[in-house]
Amino acid sequence: MAKEGVDKRAGKTEPGLTSRSVAVIGGGWAGCAAAVEMARAGYKVTLFEAARTLGGRARRIETDHRQLDNGQHILLGAYSATLQLMKRIGVDRGQALLSLPLQMRYPAGSGGMDFVAPSLPLPAPLHLALALLRAKGLERADKLSLARFSTTARWMGWTLHADCSVSELLERFDQTPRLIQLMWRPLCLAALNTPPERASAQVFLNVLRDSLGAKRSASDMLLPRADLSALLPEAAAAYVEAHDGSVRTGAKVQALRSIEGRLWQLDISGAAVGGNWSTYFSGVVLATGASQAAALLHGIPDCDTSALCRQLTGFESEAITTCYLQYDPATRLELPFFALLDDPEQYQWGQFVFDRGQLDAKQAGLLAVIISASGNAAAQSQDLLAEAVAVQLAAVFQRPELGRPLWFKVITEKRATYACTPGLVRPDNASGLPGLVIAGDYTAGDYPATLESAVRSGVAAAGLLKGATI
Repeated sequence: MAKEGVDKRAGKTEPGLTSRSVAVIGGGWAGCAAAVEMARAGYKVTLFEAARTLGGRARRIETDHRQLDNGQHILLGAYSATLQLMKRIGVDRGQALLSLPLQMRYPAGSGGMDFVAPSLPLPAPLHLALALLRAKGLERADKLSLARFSTTARWMGWTLHADCSVSELLERFDQTPRLIQLMWRPLCLAALNTPPERASAQVFLNVLRDSLGAKRSASDMLLPRADLSALLPEAAAAYVEAHDGSVRTGAKVQALRSIEGRLWQLDISGAAVGGNWSTYFSGVVLATGASQAAALLHGIPDCDTSALCRQLTGFESEAITTCYLQYDPATRLELPFFALLDDPEQYQWGQFVFDRGQLDAKQAGLLAVIISASGNAAAQSQDLLAEAVAVQLAAVFQRPELGRPLWFKVITEKRATYACTPGLVRPDNASGLPGLVIAGDYTAGDYPATLESAVRSGVAAAGLLKGATI
């Protein structure tokens, strides 16, 4: 029979505490993945999210113009954990995502290249070889350079004996300056959100191994049609609720306490829960950001979490800026997205531009320009940055009307990711405390801070908790 957890100090009673009662703290992609996995295994899950909207650092936000994402994301066909989770919770991949073959296409006449993998289901590396043969804007030396990189990396098993920077790796593999500018640098920024001179070569190789080095469909680029909260987190919440769980947004966990190593007491605040109260769980998935996780862990009485907290607070943050530009609804680009040649010294900040109208008809005429590792760009005033981006689009597409948007919105996620540097040691999912595990894109794994890394971490954390005696 279920017991009741009682907090006399708060004067609240929380019914339904059983040995299979689990709290997930944090409603980002890692927390949602963990909550689904625990609910699927038959645990009674309560998901707490301090914000009003689920999704964490990949979510929908309300602006003065319309609902927008806090950043544009691209998923890959190699994101097996994310795609499996979406299928499990009833998300229709065909409706939710636009699937495109791997490509790096620049506007015609902008000095870039046109590289597109074939849509034929060719095995690796034939799909890459055919893309190279068809590529425009690359010299013979550039194509040979790319072929040499792929062959050597495959021969090495996509593994380095000692990590180094991506720039060092590219120099070691004799990559041409033009190929670095048009292919490797933008791919590194998009995947790791860290400039090549500071980015981990091994993590970069991990991403390439599972995309360029795998079957053709693994390298497909998947563009979200729905907003990021609707894409997965809200469907995950519905799944949890359908499996006898609950989701509480606007509920912030202020403190954790271990009760005799058997239970966890959570102090929770927020208008959504009617003030301050406490409740008890037999297991906890801590799926907040790294710094928030450290703060909660540090505050646990009579538990030495100092080493773990040092790891969690040791990450260097990298920002991502998205500049939304709204034009007449009839405005349309030739393709759903293009790569852009950025040159910050000339105030050309944009690295990729997405035509949101080709993903969602309700966003016709809306372009989203992405600036990864955007610390310097974000230091500019929003007005000047938006103006510079609009002028950049007008110039590279040779369309003067793109220099005059109807309105703009600049959104900078200052802690979008951590700097994925060589040899970075990331914490395990295990916290060292009984019944408490950690989930987040910053935990140990092959991938950088991506949606797939977050989902994998959430699934792994749930697996640890299910394996414990709780």
